[in-house]
Amino acid sequence: MLWRRWLVLLLCWGSTRGEQQPAEERDGTAAEARVDPRRQRSPPPVEPLDFGFVPAAVYDTHAYYEPGAVGVLFHMVHAYLYVIQPNSFPKDLIVKVIQQNMGGIKIDEWRKPENVVLLLQWIHYEAGFLICATVGVTFLILTPIVGFCFCVCRCCENCGGEMHQRQRKNVDCQRGFYTASLIATSIFIVLGVLIAYAANHNVSTQIKSTRRLINTNIRDLKTFANNTPAQIDYLTAQYTTAKNKVLSDLDNIGPLLGGRINSQLEKEVVPSLDAALRMAGAMRETKEALENVGSSLEVLQEGTGKLLTSLSGERSSLSNTLSDPACTNGAVSHTCNAIRSTLSQLGISADFSTLPDVTRALENINTVLKTDLSNIVQKGYSSFNDTPNLVKEQTKNIVSGVKGMLDKIGIEINGFSKMFPVESSLVNFTIFLTQGQKNIESYYPQVDQMDFYRWIGCVAVLCMVVLVLAFNFLGLLCGTCGYDKQATPTTRGCLSNTGGNLLMAGVGFSFIFVWVLMGIVTALFVVGGNVEKMVCEPLANRQLFKIIDTPFLVHPAKKNFLPGMLFQNPNIDLTLGSMYRDCYENNGLYHSLQLETMFNINTFLNRTVYNRDLAKVFESVQVDLQDITLLEQAGRDSLINFANSGVGHIDYEAYLAEVNKGVTLVDLLTFSSDLEAQADQMPRGALENALKGHASSIRQIHREQVVPMEQAMKYVKARSTLSQSIKQLQRMSSDLPVKVTNILSAIDAAEYLITHNASYVVKQETKGYTQSLVGYFTQYTEWVKNSLTSEVAQCKPISNIVDSMEIVACSFIVDSVNTFWFGLGGCCILLIPSIIFSTKLAKYYRRMDTEDVFEDGQETWN
Repeated sequence: MLWRRWLVLLLCWGSTRGEQQPAEERDGTAAEARVDPRRQRSPPPVEPLDFGFVPAAVYDTHAYYEPGAVGVLFHMVHAYLYVIQPNSFPKDLIVKVIQQNMGGIKIDEWRKPENVVLLLQWIHYEAGFLICATVGVTFLILTPIVGFCFCVCRCCENCGGEMHQRQRKNVDCQRGFYTASLIATSIFIVLGVLIAYAANHNVSTQIKSTRRLINTNIRDLKTFANNTPAQIDYLTAQYTTAKNKVLSDLDNIGPLLGGRINSQLEKEVVPSLDAALRMAGAMRETKEALENVGSSLEVLQEGTGKLLTSLSGERSSLSNTLSDPACTNGAVSHTCNAIRSTLSQLGISADFSTLPDVTRALENINTVLKTDLSNIVQKGYSSFNDTPNLVKEQTKNIVSGVKGMLDKIGIEINGFSKMFPVESSLVNFTIFLTQGQKNIESYYPQVDQMDFYRWIGCVAVLCMVVLVLAFNFLGLLCGTCGYDKQATPTTRGCLSNTGGNLLMAGVGFSFIFVWVLMGIVTALFVVGGNVEKMVCEPLANRQLFKIIDTPFLVHPAKKNFLPGMLFQNPNIDLTLGSMYRDCYENNGLYHSLQLETMFNINTFLNRTVYNRDLAKVFESVQVDLQDITLLEQAGRDSLINFANSGVGHIDYEAYLAEVNKGVTLVDLLTFSSDLEAQADQMPRGALENALKGHASSIRQIHREQVVPMEQAMKYVKARSTLSQSIKQLQRMSSDLPVKVTNILSAIDAAEYLITHNASYVVKQETKGYTQSLVGYFTQYTEWVKNSLTSEVAQCKPISNIVDSMEIVACSFIVDSVNTFWFGLGGCCILLIPSIIFSTKLAKYYRRMDTEDVFEDGQETWN
């Protein structure tokens, strides 16, 4: 039926995305890649999809046969056949014979030289069988003739037929030898009978196993037929898994595609915005530092102003004291001059009143901070980070269109799987199997009856040998038990005579049956041996498949036999050996029969699952980023005003120099001590007392003003704050215009990138995004391919059928038949020495008519 040929084609379908992108698309992509090689990066890995497991079929047939103990006999027969026929399988010879005689064998054509050569090669291969068959036929022909001549000869009282036995001295030795030889021969014949009977019984036993193999194979075919639609439905249903994942990614196109675009542009955008945001922080820090400088400067100026007043007054008073006429006295004038020279040391060291004012710079900074640069930069961040929403909004129509196309593709796939009457065909196939099983089972009684007849026939054949054995053993038993050494040949007892007669009866039946048995053995040997060597052995090592798979075997125009028979296309590279090997490995029928050559699903799914229309839709994705503004003009003006605020023009070195100075020019305690020492050198009087009073005043100034300025928290914190703030301002204002210019340049470059070059980034990321979507379909098609190769419609039942046929035909029947003729043939061969030994031994047991009598040295007969 034709439906069988396309049924397997419809049961197994799947695809791989075998088509490559168009050459122009590849060229365009390569050209774009050359624009900016720094941006090249591999596409992200596609998330693996879980399609689950295809519903697996469990087959019951175990096409394996272990013969057990009888296997030893099978190996003996195989070894014997190997000795008879050691030549390797003549594959080339058989192929030549088939090819040259395909049109029919004609006697006249055998005269052609090529056919004569083939005939000689065939004779050489069959030499062992021909020699054995010739021996068998010769045995078959000569045995009746020899038996007839033997009978006639004995009737003429020749050939041991005369009833007279000569008395010899070694008569007991000869009788013992013939008895032992006959017993040994009979035992070997018994072994041959047992071997033949075991083979005969094995056939009947294995016929019951044949029913089990038939039932399990048919059940496996039903399982194959019933499970395949569910597997096909599972394959088509798993398109939804890939489709749902694609729909999920399309619903999240904003975060996925927009995020990828963001991740590419943020390399340029985010650093520029970060720099602007840091500059906004620097503005606030600059304001705080200037305010700290102003407040600290006021505190320090207040303290140094009071100290300066006190020291100036004390210096004037001391100068007036040294103007006293007493200092002109020659004895003290030198001391007065020395004191007068130190008056300049009574002053402050750090004069903060001379430092430049920072009020103007602070006012400029306050003006700049009226514009919230941080907020403006955050708006730039928000505008840039809003790319996913922008992508989602601009691709809304494209996403909806793709969803519609995916739904249409799903409908087409489901419609394709429903296009063919797979289920109805499988139902018919199952009905066919059920009916075929019933028809086979209806022959079981006839098979049993025929097997019974066969068993009876084989047993009858063996009974011929058993009958001879019975005569042999009975003759031996009677002859041995009735033999009397004291009796003469003419006076032997009845039991001994009966033994001899039974032995001769065995000889007679041997001549009657042995030629029939040899005919049976020869026929079974020729047929069974050749079937074993020409069919079973090549089938076991798959050499037979190589003959069938030989190109142009059946017809010069038809390359391969199997696809020509199945698909009417002999050019398909499909062989019986490859199909059996794939089915033996339980692969899918789609792969085993190479159905892709008949029905390539790749083209169908490339036209549906990922078609050009879908590709064009993805290629048409356009994202416009023109509306993204990283930094408004107010922010730019704020940066420029900050650079021009005058912070960079402050004399920070002067501030640091004053901060690092001490409070006074000289240590007032040391100065006062020196002043007292100098006063002690003067004569006692008003001048001495005045100088000591000045020393005391200087100590008081140190104690009340200098020590607080050096140790009081107010002044210490003011000096520390002033120092830190000045250093901070110095650091932040260093090359401030250059920093601002760089920030603005970076922002301009980022905006230029977004405005002019983002289209390339968008295209590249869209391509990667599209590849990820296509990757889901690729996973689906690859999974379908792998499933079709190894999981869908697993054709193990086909190889099981072949193996079961090999087991039944070769292991059950041929091996048993060969073992039967092997045992029976041994019996036939051993019947020849059995005849000889029985004939010789009967002479010692039968009662003779005459015997030798010795009188006066002369021998006479009585």
